[in-house]
Amino acid sequence: MTRAPGLVRAAGCVLWRPATAAGHIEVALVYRPKWNDWSWPKGKLDPGETPSQAAVREVEEETGMTCRLGAALPTARYTDAKGRPKEVHYWAAEATGGEFTPNDEVSHLMWLPPAAAHGQLTYSLDKDLVEPFLTAVGRRRQAT
Repeated sequence: MTRAPGLVRAAGCVLWRPATAAGHIEVALVYRPKWNDWSWPKGKLDPGETPSQAAVREVEEETGMTCRLGAALPTARYTDAKGRPKEVHYWAAEATGGEFTPNDEVSHLMWLPPAAAHGQLTYSLDKDLVEPFLTAVGRRRQAT
Protein backbone atom coordinates (compact mmCIF):
# COMPACT_ATOMS: atom_id res chain seq x y z
CA MET A 1 0.00 0.00 0.00
CA THR A 2 1.43 3.37 -1.01
CA ARG A 3 0.90 6.39 1.18
CA ALA A 4 0.54 9.95 -0.02
CA PRO A 5 3.41 12.18 1.11
CA GLY A 6 2.48 14.05 4.26
CA LEU A 7 -0.63 11.94 4.75
CA VAL A 8 -1.95 12.19 8.30
CA ARG A 9 -3.33 8.81 9.37
CA ALA A 10 -5.90 8.65 12.14
CA ALA A 11 -8.58 6.35 13.51
CA GLY A 12 -11.66 6.56 15.67
CA CYS A 13 -15.01 5.08 16.56
CA VAL A 14 -18.68 5.72 16.69
CA LEU A 15 -18.89 4.53 20.29
CA TRP A 16 -22.28 3.22 21.39
CA ARG A 17 -24.08 1.69 24.35
CA PRO A 18 -27.60 0.39 24.99
CA ALA A 19 -30.03 3.12 26.08
CA THR A 20 -32.72 2.77 28.70
CA ALA A 21 -35.49 2.46 26.07
CA ALA A 22 -35.81 -1.15 24.95
CA GLY A 23 -33.85 -1.77 21.77
CA HIS A 24 -32.48 1.76 21.53
CA ILE A 25 -28.87 2.91 21.68
CA GLU A 26 -26.88 6.04 22.43
CA VAL A 27 -23.66 7.22 20.82
CA ALA A 28 -20.82 9.18 22.42
CA LEU A 29 -19.75 12.61 21.21
CA VAL A 30 -16.69 14.42 22.52
CA TYR A 31 -16.21 18.16 22.83
CA ARG A 32 -12.71 19.40 21.97
CA PRO A 33 -12.21 22.96 23.25
CA LYS A 34 -9.12 23.51 21.07
CA TRP A 35 -11.29 23.14 17.95
CA ASN A 36 -14.62 24.20 19.51
CA ASP A 37 -16.29 21.12 18.03
CA TRP A 38 -18.38 18.05 18.80
CA SER A 39 -17.05 14.97 17.07
CA TRP A 40 -16.47 11.23 17.32
CA PRO A 41 -13.50 10.15 19.45
CA LYS A 42 -10.49 9.87 17.14
CA GLY A 43 -6.80 10.62 16.84
CA LYS A 44 -3.56 10.11 14.98
CA LEU A 45 -1.84 6.74 14.75
CA ASP A 46 1.30 6.28 16.83
CA PRO A 47 4.37 4.89 15.01
CA GLY A 48 3.92 1.15 14.33
CA GLU A 49 0.28 1.21 15.37
CA THR A 50 -2.52 -0.20 13.20
CA PRO A 51 -5.68 1.83 12.61
CA SER A 52 -7.74 -0.58 14.74
CA GLN A 53 -5.25 -0.35 17.63
CA ALA A 54 -5.28 3.45 17.39
CA ALA A 55 -9.10 3.55 17.36
CA VAL A 56 -9.34 1.57 20.61
CA ARG A 57 -6.56 3.61 22.25
CA GLU A 58 -8.04 6.94 21.20
CA VAL A 59 -11.51 6.00 22.48
CA GLU A 60 -10.03 5.16 25.87
CA GLU A 61 -7.81 8.27 25.99
CA GLU A 62 -10.60 10.67 24.99
CA THR A 63 -13.63 9.09 26.68
CA GLY A 64 -12.26 6.86 29.45
CA MET A 65 -14.24 3.99 27.91
CA THR A 66 -13.02 0.59 26.88
CA CYS A 67 -14.68 -0.78 23.78
CA ARG A 68 -15.13 -3.75 21.47
CA LEU A 69 -14.66 -2.96 17.79
CA GLY A 70 -17.45 -3.96 15.46
CA ALA A 71 -17.95 -3.26 11.77
CA ALA A 72 -15.62 -0.98 9.88
CA LEU A 73 -17.31 2.24 8.76
CA PRO A 74 -16.44 4.46 5.78
CA THR A 75 -13.03 6.12 5.90
CA ALA A 76 -13.13 9.93 5.97
CA ARG A 77 -10.67 11.72 3.68
CA TYR A 78 -10.14 15.47 3.82
CA THR A 79 -7.55 18.22 4.17
CA ASP A 80 -6.73 19.08 7.78
CA ALA A 81 -6.37 22.57 9.29
CA LYS A 82 -2.67 22.61 8.33
CA GLY A 83 -3.43 21.82 4.66
CA ARG A 84 -2.31 18.19 4.83
CA PRO A 85 -4.25 15.26 3.41
CA LYS A 86 -5.83 13.24 6.21
CA GLU A 87 -7.62 9.91 6.36
CA VAL A 88 -9.52 8.67 9.37
CA HIS A 89 -10.52 5.00 9.63
CA TYR A 90 -13.66 4.45 11.70
CA TRP A 91 -15.38 1.53 13.37
CA ALA A 92 -18.63 1.00 15.19
CA ALA A 93 -17.58 0.13 18.75
CA GLU A 94 -19.61 -0.96 21.74
CA ALA A 95 -18.61 0.55 25.08
CA THR A 96 -17.62 -2.22 27.50
CA GLY A 97 -16.80 -0.16 30.60
CA GLY A 98 -15.02 2.87 31.96
CA GLU A 99 -15.81 6.35 33.12
CA PHE A 100 -15.23 9.75 31.54
CA THR A 101 -12.85 12.22 33.14
CA PRO A 102 -12.17 15.55 31.39
CA ASN A 103 -8.64 15.72 29.97
CA ASP A 104 -6.33 17.97 27.95
CA GLU A 105 -8.06 17.20 24.65
CA VAL A 106 -11.69 16.56 25.62
CA SER A 107 -13.65 18.60 28.15
CA HIS A 108 -17.08 16.97 27.74
CA LEU A 109 -18.60 13.64 26.75
CA MET A 110 -22.24 13.47 25.71
CA TRP A 111 -24.34 10.32 25.13
CA LEU A 112 -27.19 10.93 22.67
CA PRO A 113 -29.61 8.97 20.51
CA PRO A 114 -28.16 8.77 16.96
CA ALA A 115 -30.66 11.27 15.48
CA ALA A 116 -29.81 13.85 18.16
CA ALA A 117 -26.08 13.16 17.69
CA HIS A 118 -26.47 13.87 13.98
CA GLY A 119 -27.79 17.32 14.87
CA GLN A 120 -25.06 17.98 17.46
CA LEU A 121 -22.03 16.96 15.39
CA THR A 122 -20.04 19.91 14.04
CA TYR A 123 -18.73 18.47 10.77
CA SER A 124 -20.67 17.02 7.85
CA LEU A 125 -18.08 14.24 7.44
CA ASP A 126 -18.93 13.11 10.99
CA LYS A 127 -22.67 13.39 10.30
CA ASP A 128 -22.15 11.21 7.21
CA LEU A 129 -21.20 8.29 9.48
CA VAL A 130 -24.52 8.11 11.33
CA GLU A 131 -26.47 6.18 8.68
CA PRO A 132 -23.67 3.67 7.89
CA PHE A 133 -23.23 3.18 11.63
CA LEU A 134 -26.95 2.47 12.14
CA THR A 135 -26.89 -0.01 9.26
CA ALA A 136 -23.78 -1.69 10.68
CA VAL A 137 -25.36 -2.20 14.10
CA GLY A 138 -28.79 -3.12 12.69
CA ARG A 139 -30.62 -0.07 14.07
CA ARG A 140 -32.12 1.51 10.94
CA ARG A 141 -35.31 2.44 12.81
CA GLN A 142 -33.26 5.00 14.76
CA ALA A 143 -32.13 6.72 11.56
CA THR A 144 -32.02 10.49 11.29
